[in-house]
Amino acid sequence: MSGRIKPLIIKEILAVLRDRRARLMLIAPPIIQLFLFSFASTLDINHARIVVLNQDSGAASTEIIRQIEASSNIEQVTLVQAEYQIEEAIRTQEAIAGIKFAENFSSRIAAGQSAEMRVVLDGRKSNAAQIVNGYLSSIAQNAAVTLSLDNRQGASQSANDRRTFEDGSDEVSIVHAYNPNLEEFWHVLPSLLGILACMTTLSISAQAVARERELGTFEQLLTTPLKLHEILIGKAVPAVIVGLLNSTLFVVATIWLFDVPMEGSIFTLYFALAFFVLAVVGVGLLISSLCMTQQQAFLGTFIFLTPAVLLSGYATPIENIPYWLERMSMANPVRHLTTIAHGVFLRDTPFIQLLSSVIPLAIIAGISLTAATWLFRRRME
Repeated sequence: MSGRIKPLIIKEILAVLRDRRARLMLIAPPIIQLFLFSFASTLDINHARIVVLNQDSGAASTEIIRQIEASSNIEQVTLVQAEYQIEEAIRTQEAIAGIKFAENFSSRIAAGQSAEMRVVLDGRKSNAAQIVNGYLSSIAQNAAVTLSLDNRQGASQSANDRRTFEDGSDEVSIVHAYNPNLEEFWHVLPSLLGILACMTTLSISAQAVARERELGTFEQLLTTPLKLHEILIGKAVPAVIVGLLNSTLFVVATIWLFDVPMEGSIFTLYFALAFFVLAVVGVGLLISSLCMTQQQAFLGTFIFLTPAVLLSGYATPIENIPYWLERMSMANPVRHLTTIAHGVFLRDTPFIQLLSSVIPLAIIAGISLTAATWLFRRRME
């Protein structure tokens, strides 16, 4: 079997390398998109979930919490009882910010003394964290508290920004977990890994069968001793190789060119990438089996890519979309790889926790490859 498939794999690779347009598509667009998305993309947030630890329960803290709950930009305010619950809520992305009021916050303000309100922001979503920071600043102003910024860099587990009231009597300590300096690249580039790898892998796999049909060589391929599933394997392997090579290019550029740290294991990332590439190749072969021409395959690729990018969590947080659409996004491989990439790059998520995203990738790969094989067989009968 391997002796029959190997020549087909070599033939597919040579077909891509000899085609000037295919070579250009594999090299130029990913590089352009990498820099374009990295430098030009802007993100926004429509809703924010906040957790509050109020050890004070005095007039000042109660008024600030009341105005936070009344804000149209805040979707949910959850009161917690311990400081570790703030860290847990941010780690699990149940909240984008946490606020802690010291037990003597209101009494110190009433006495005209210095008082501190600690704000912890999710630095993995740097743009969203800045927006939420603006919301909280505006709310503080509405609560008759005027803040001025005193920049100070610190570690991710300690305050790295302090906002001091204009009269110098009170201050707010702000922490950006997992992204101390709110580096935009730290959020954008791990998200781009899945998007750009999907584009290149899908473009190759979606053209595989359609190209043979359009060139009139598919019937010749059927006269060979190759079985139908062997033909699909021969078409899939080059796309898998291209997908992993492009992913490697993106990972190297993310780490060495944009200085994004990788806190987790590179082996965990590539374990997930293997299932991701298989899932995308399965979708591409499914599109290719449906299409008769390369132009139809291109349109099919575009139809899949648009919702895949929008539902990946890159441009819009998943929790902001309707519930039914969020459930549908579970079938999107880009969403799962985005979650895995953020976990590996920024917070050293254990492999066991990442399995909740790897398993859906394996399921999508199994379903898409099986469906592509079934449809390919039906179209040949």
